[in-house]
Amino acid sequence: MNKDRKAATWPAYLGLARAGQLHERVEKALALLAHCRVCPHVCGVNRLRDERGICRSGRWAMVSSASPHFGEEPPLVGRHGSGTIFFSQCNLSCLFCQNYEISQYDIGTPVGDETLARLMLGLQSMGCHNINLVSPSHVVPQILAALDLAVEGGLHIPLVYNSGGYDALPTLRLLDGVVDIYMPDMKYSSPTIAQRLSAVKEYPKVNRIAVREMYRQVGDLTIDDRGVAVRGLLVRHLILPDQLAGTADIVRYLAERVSKNTYVNLMDQYRPCFRAMEVGQLSRRVSQEEYDESIRLARHAGLHRGFG
Repeated sequence: MNKDRKAATWPAYLGLARAGQLHERVEKALALLAHCRVCPHVCGVNRLRDERGICRSGRWAMVSSASPHFGEEPPLVGRHGSGTIFFSQCNLSCLFCQNYEISQYDIGTPVGDETLARLMLGLQSMGCHNINLVSPSHVVPQILAALDLAVEGGLHIPLVYNSGGYDALPTLRLLDGVVDIYMPDMKYSSPTIAQRLSAVKEYPKVNRIAVREMYRQVGDLTIDDRGVAVRGLLVRHLILPDQLAGTADIVRYLAERVSKNTYVNLMDQYRPCFRAMEVGQLSRRVSQEEYDESIRLARHAGLHRGFG
């Protein structure tokens, strides 16, 4: 693991708050809701008036759960867990989503800014190493508004932006100096497969631009002497049957266009669920041979951190 004793001892957002700039980011982000362009769909609905677009999310974020999580990547979990906040709804429509009850059926509770801030502070008080924002792409303004309040309440642990990877560049730029650890998915390399499985043909192009921007902001993953991540990029890639995810292209892209030091979790836990059976190739789990091949491809591309 890459350990850096010179890593910052406080989260990035505290610097913005001390400079009086965090509140400005909140105002700019909330303005995106009026004619919604928070994510790449650019639906144009007025979410400030609780109108709904593709993500079905209105003025307030919906939260499914908030608790310490010990099933995330080891650098996020450490000894005391990652403080996960699972947001309901999603800007993707993945046929095989393993969290479809909350992403597609909207199971969760609407929360105001103050309540979301209290959830963050509560996770910190439990000893969590970070605040892990799961599926945040469609609720960035609400997150920033809550963060502003949480900082006033004493929040001081890193933020993890744990997204499906379909993120708008202008929105990500509002998070520059706010997010410490980016953890996006890189789901597909083929527009045809992206359209077929997630109803978003432009996913590969948008995703690659987003990942490059995330890397520009935070660089390679830095891990402290406790083995806990403090800053940087961590990429997730779910291996799909029959090479549907385009693993070879994705690992090559990361090595050549992002960094050979990118920490990559090549995930082998795919299982058919939700509407996966509508696509014959998704009706089975990934074989050991397919997973081993993904590891070989990553190493051949020059990647060497993470993998499983």
